[in-house]
Amino acid sequence: MEMKSTKEQFVHSVFESIAPKYDLMNDILSFRRHKAWRSFTMKKMNVKPGATAIDLCCGTGDWTISLAQASGTGKIVGLDFSQNMLDVGGEKVKRLGMDKQIELVQGNAMALPFEDHSFDYATIGFALRNVPDLVKVIEEMQRVVKPGGMVVSLELSKPTWQPFKSIYYFYFQKVLPLLGKLIVKRYEQYKWLPESLKNFPDHKELADIFRKTGLTRVEAYPLTGGIAALHIGIKPQAANGSKGDV
Repeated sequence: MEMKSTKEQFVHSVFESIAPKYDLMNDILSFRRHKAWRSFTMKKMNVKPGATAIDLCCGTGDWTISLAQASGTGKIVGLDFSQNMLDVGGEKVKRLGMDKQIELVQGNAMALPFEDHSFDYATIGFALRNVPDLVKVIEEMQRVVKPGGMVVSLELSKPTWQPFKSIYYFYFQKVLPLLGKLIVKRYEQYKWLPESLKNFPDHKELADIFRKTGLTRVEAYPLTGGIAALHIGIKPQAANGSKGDV
């Protein structure tokens, strides 16, 4: 239990410290692919006008904003444990005039401060590998979506194709921490990022975890040679046959 709390504190300190340069580092971390991956994800999600969503570990709010734009009128919540991240995200939301539609909340992804069956979608982007208990987070996401609602994870993953796999791991373990040092003056924090992937399940294992938590119609899409993966699962319909809105 102590290890988990230490990990949580460390992750919190990492993201509090890198918040101002977080978007730039995402570009570097993903070879500038993260926007394309999110665009692919949004197509697969097919967000309906007026749909509601919660975006866990929302960081500086880019995906939260995309969800709000796709919904048009539905209430969108972005939740993160880092107030510094939320402050950067809040500025973006205000600039876009979306502060009536988007609510940014400081909170814990493993204990969401929302009722059961509250949202049409629950998303988490590039953060599942950072939480102390990813199963608990997926269960919480499933709890707060409506029956028929969608749980979505977009995450870095483990490339499967050689020789790309070797090149990627070299980049991730050796080059990325140096870039972190140059750009945000944080070497240790970015040295830690490869560690976060080491014990993280690959895309097939994560799909199995989605199924084990009770999600149905689970789909997994490896992206860009497997360096990222999209996972989608649907919360089963209620026993009385009532339909969700997704």
